[in-house]
Amino acid sequence: MNHMNDTTSIEAFIRGLPKAELHIHIEGSLEPELMFELAKRNDIALPFATVEEVRNAYAFNDLQSFLDAYYQGAAVLLHEQDFYELAFAYLEKAASQNVYHTEIFFDPQTHTARGVAFETVLRGLRRALDEAERTWGMSSELILCFLRHLSAEAAMATLKEALPFRGQIAAVGLDSSEMGHPPSRFRRVFDEACKQGFRTVAHAGEEGPPAYIWEALTDLHVSRIDHGVRCLEDPALVDHLRERQIPLTVCPLSNVKLRVFDRLEDHNLKKLLDAGLCATVNSDDPAYFGGYIEENFLGVQKALNLERADLHGLARNAFEASFLTADAKAKLLVELDEYVVSASVTTMS
Repeated sequence: MNHMNDTTSIEAFIRGLPKAELHIHIEGSLEPELMFELAKRNDIALPFATVEEVRNAYAFNDLQSFLDAYYQGAAVLLHEQDFYELAFAYLEKAASQNVYHTEIFFDPQTHTARGVAFETVLRGLRRALDEAERTWGMSSELILCFLRHLSAEAAMATLKEALPFRGQIAAVGLDSSEMGHPPSRFRRVFDEACKQGFRTVAHAGEEGPPAYIWEALTDLHVSRIDHGVRCLEDPALVDHLRERQIPLTVCPLSNVKLRVFDRLEDHNLKKLLDAGLCATVNSDDPAYFGGYIEENFLGVQKALNLERADLHGLARNAFEASFLTADAKAKLLVELDEYVVSASVTTMS
């Protein structure tokens, strides 16, 4: 009997699907429980009395209203152990959701502005990543993001701080408030990052226009666009992205939470796939947006009626779009394809 479209079986298929996550802000994985624990340990006053109050405050009108809460939460992170616990909590969750590889954004300027040393942040994060590899065999990379609401000069200073740790950071990116902060402002910083051997990615086309995606590609020489959902407004851009298979790291639950789309049913992920684009599914800031990678997959599958072939394609795209070596990618893609075949056989029988 064929149960291919049975709800339970598609959910089980998603849960077992080998995954890579390419768009996760580690500071955005700070769950309220850990926030309270660290605030108490570090003697930091929070404007909330309970965990429930924090969760109730996570109703956002736009990207900026979220960022205000995000920076407030990050204030509890002071010591190497705090960053270790933050990252390990995310990695443990990711491992439980069959994430085989993850590429994690971190925002050093959020912390150095508060007097926390760059090295303190990095050491805590790296310790967690190394432990996750030993414990679950999960591979990972770190991506240093510059805050675009700050100056290009501040970004250049942060890049210089990162140079002694170049071997521990795979790429640099650009995040924070998009509107009014075009990628082109950071051209010199990204030119220097490329010279220093970093790969480059950038948030563009979330709230910002397709022109910001073009700028990220031409001025910052990025190998991936983070978000990119507004690309469909520009047919020439869609052609360019499809021809070069430039990945888009899409974050469905985030897009709804921040009002990029009113409902998950309105999301354009299926249209991106149908246009032949290399779209992937990711969680962005899961503690704030109501779900990790599995919840994002489950949500879009249901809302957009995605088939197994779509889900398989999204998972393949993420491994292909990762910064893994060709050999590591090939190995994981074989595992993924074998899983899909065996899951189909099980469901058909």
